[in-house]
Amino acid sequence: MKKTLRKLLIKVLSNDTIGRWAYKFSSFAWQIKFQRELIERSRVEDEIEKTAKELFKDMTVLNGTFKGMKYPSMRSRNSSLYPKLLGSYELELQPAFEEIISKQYDQILDVGCAEGYYAVGLAMRIPKATVYAYDIEAEARDLTGKMAKLNGVADRVKIESSCTTQTLASFPFKGRSIIISDCEGYEKNLFTKDCLANLKNTDLLIETHDFMDVTISTYLEELFSKTHDLEIIRSLGDVIKAKTYKYRELEGLDVKARYRLLEEGRRFTDEWLYLKAK
Repeated sequence: MKKTLRKLLIKVLSNDTIGRWAYKFSSFAWQIKFQRELIERSRVEDEIEKTAKELFKDMTVLNGTFKGMKYPSMRSRNSSLYPKLLGSYELELQPAFEEIISKQYDQILDVGCAEGYYAVGLAMRIPKATVYAYDIEAEARDLTGKMAKLNGVADRVKIESSCTTQTLASFPFKGRSIIISDCEGYEKNLFTKDCLANLKNTDLLIETHDFMDVTISTYLEELFSKTHDLEIIRSLGDVIKAKTYKYRELEGLDVKARYRLLEEGRRFTDEWLYLKAK
């Protein structure tokens, strides 16, 4: 019976006139479905934006390592703002950052500082540290400067543009130093044998971007194998965060809202290499 009906349906749709009308109807139905999805998505986004404005009305980080840090505006660069203000941003790294803070570094180089989340946060948590914040984008540097001033650390946050292999090879490291790197795949060009000798006593926390070049992390592991001890830290996906992260501010929200407020754009498992000088 099913085969007979299938053959009949194929025969009917094979008729040119009927086929054209069927195509027009299916196309029209798809357009209606798509428009409804857009309207629903817009409604959800409006509700989330309203929730975020209420949650983050003081533009102050609510939880985590940099709790109390103030943002000059509802603006971030190349990363999600809501997780930073909530304090969940890169939560996987918070134990490493607490260890970094406990070591009270004298110098911190933040390569790819964006709007200054780590550069300013670490300057606040390590009062004796001088932080060198590098970013090739003018807006990122401007935002970092504003955040540093707002949080009272502008005198210790030195804002620079590009950081190159030559920069690291000749940098005058003094005392205890660490490099924080998140430069979107450039890390393979930045860290080379040319600067290795000058980094042998410097710790590093490098976000690798193997989805851009699958060889990046293995290259860096080999490069630093003789001079540094390695700890690999792996990220959680945004869906898992939405289902498992517990914050008082998110209580009562459905999973869609939690997802958007925690979303960092992590579709892959990212890695950070935490390298400690031997």
